Amino acid sequence: MSEISSSEPVVPKASETGSWDVVLSEARAGMADASAAVRRAVRRTPMLFSPDLSEELGAPVHLKCENRQITGSFKVRGAFNAVRLLSEKERRRGVSTISAGNHAQAVAWAAAQAGVAALVVMPASASRYKAERARRLGAEVVLAGDVAEAFETVERITRERGLIFLHPFDAEPVVYGHATCGEEIFEELPEADAVVVPVGGGGLVSGVALAAKSKAEAGGARVWGVEPVGAAAMEASLRAREAVRIARPRSVADGLAPPMAGKLTFRIVDRACEGVALVTEDEILSAAGFLLNVERLVVEPSGAAGVAALRAGKIPVAGDRPVVAVLTGGNIDPRTLAELCTG
Repeated sequence: MSEISSSEPVVPKASETGSWDVVLSEARAGMADASAAVRRAVRRTPMLFSPDLSEELGAPVHLKCENRQITGSFKVRGAFNAVRLLSEKERRRGVSTISAGNHAQAVAWAAAQAGVAALVVMPASASRYKAERARRLGAEVVLAGDVAEAFETVERITRERGLIFLHPFDAEPVVYGHATCGEEIFEELPEADAVVVPVGGGGLVSGVALAAKSKAEAGGARVWGVEPVGAAAMEASLRAREAVRIARPRSVADGLAPPMAGKLTFRIVDRACEGVALVTEDEILSAAGFLLNVERLVVEPSGAAGVAALRAGKIPVAGDRPVVAVLTGGNIDPRTLAELCTG
């Protein structure tokens, strides 16, 4: 766990290495290629105005409901794009990935659409609910120890079987696929002042930030990331000025607890995001309960992190300027859902 303060968001500074203009130019081309194909395949999820949150925060708040996406999370956007770009030879080899649950389901679905065999390795602590859903979508699911052991297992099996590994967040096709979420936000609400995105490895926040930098309709929107205090790999990376690993990430928001930030996603967050804020476990659970009991939206803890940061005052809002919180997923274990109902 990174020993850092959760009181203020870490604000990135521009990296001195490499050409950001080249990165952004390549990203625009990749996003343009992904946009039409991904958006034909997935749902355009609703963006709902929240009167209760708006009153609480004193600014218009909108909720981008990726919890209503195919497979129950935003992950299908990047997974579909990654599978779409495989060659016929690569498709015949099959694909592998590692996931806490939502990427597993997304890859299973995308691979099934393309007739590609999929292997998913998950930590033994992963939600049985999510693992079973991935199996039902057609993936072979292997449970393997902790996160480090799961990475070792997927590397070994991928090598032994000659599979194509699809990284859950640190790959251009995944990031460009996720950028379609940002495109939808800025098309529907071009006057958005801030977009608040939960961060695990950083694939979604990177895609949304690239969309904000690349789309004229974004109008200079600020993109903020949010991580759990106990799993703050991206925040630690911003402090270290490079992508780092953290020891023993822990959070009720299982989808936000990889042991590292991606090298690609770190660079994008470093250059294109306003900052990363941290939220506590209690703040996450309170936000998930609020979304369920007040907004009548089923959102898993990982998906509620952005709302948690807003309600805790960790993201600055500007009066009448609209704010968007991305609800990244709704794949919640029935037992956890029952606890939120009574909590």
